Amino acid sequence: MAINQGLGNELIKTDIFAKVDLHEGMNVGDLGCGNLGYVSLPAARIVGANGMVYAVDILKSALESVAGRARQAGLNNLKTVWSNLEIIGATKVPAESLDVVFVVNVLFQSDKDEQIIKESFRLLKSGGKLLIVDWDQVSAPFGPPMADRAKKEDIKLFAQSAGFQFQEEFEAGQYHYGLVFLKS
Repeated sequence: MAINQGLGNELIKTDIFAKVDLHEGMNVGDLGCGNLGYVSLPAARIVGANGMVYAVDILKSALESVAGRARQAGLNNLKTVWSNLEIIGATKVPAESLDVVFVVNVLFQSDKDEQIIKESFRLLKSGGKLLIVDWDQVSAPFGPPMADRAKKEDIKLFAQSAGFQFQEEFEAGQYHYGLVFLKS
């Protein structure tokens, strides 16, 4: 299932769910879910009734929007969680309980990328995967200022420092990069 991420005029044409082998029964964190649940809602459909998706955001209005969309779609396996991802341990999801963590279009909004990656590590089970999609260092007619964009080289270093193993880099549209890491 490819995801229309609505990233400005940009589309993620890559099947990000296949990149992490998302399937029935998995527990997922969508860190920085935003108000439309572009990752949370399709992930909840994929993991089914035996899985759980935690849609996490710092904006309560975003969480209310995602919860409403989940109710409308009849998805009872999605739980919203209010948290500041920049504070390690703040996310009220059990440590080492998630199979997959998605951090999509979040890092450019923070100057504490390393803490967000460490929080992802804390939440993932051994063998779990972290998938990051963010703005690349390429000129675009829209999007955040270049200075706010997280450099993929820095993200790889932060992830390695947190204990992740780099697995894959992929193109996530014309203006975005994608990275997959494994917690061993």
